[in-house]
Amino acid sequence: MSRTEQDRLSRAALGVFRLNGQFLSLSEELARPAGLTAAWWQVLGAVLAEPLPVSGIARVMGITRQAVQRIADLLVGKGLAEYVPNPAHRRAKLLRPTREGRTAMSRIGPGHAEFAARLSRELGPEEFAETVRVLERLARAMDAVHHPSTAGAPSPADASGPPGG
Repeated sequence: MSRTEQDRLSRAALGVFRLNGQFLSLSEELARPAGLTAAWWQVLGAVLAEPLPVSGIARVMGITRQAVQRIADLLVGKGLAEYVPNPAHRRAKLLRPTREGRTAMSRIGPGHAEFAARLSRELGPEEFAETVRVLERLARAMDAVHHPSTAGAPSPADASGPPGG
């Protein structure tokens, strides 16, 4: 590896770490009025389109199954999600949002849309779209290089959820 490649990797990592902090802060801000945390929003967002097992949510989000399990159990305890039978696996139940969970998620929409519009104005629509494409490509490349066996798995960017992930 050349010094230039090392420098690019370091700069990319530092940029992503900074963005992660910014997205987490924004996510907490947007989720708070809905009575959610950024982590709750992230897990509920992963199951809005279809129920998933905890392991599937973890895979899509790129975090540990144990972390998702803890959040899923909290969401179920608060009545924001529920476990339902999984026809593909007797023991690994599926998580899906309840009506209350969907209502909470819908409260985030206006603030999320407003911030997306502001960011699009700042970057310009074309540059915003290109930024998303580059970040998605970087995530796929990281999967291919770091975890070759999961390179075809959906990236966290493929899940509908908070801007942090």
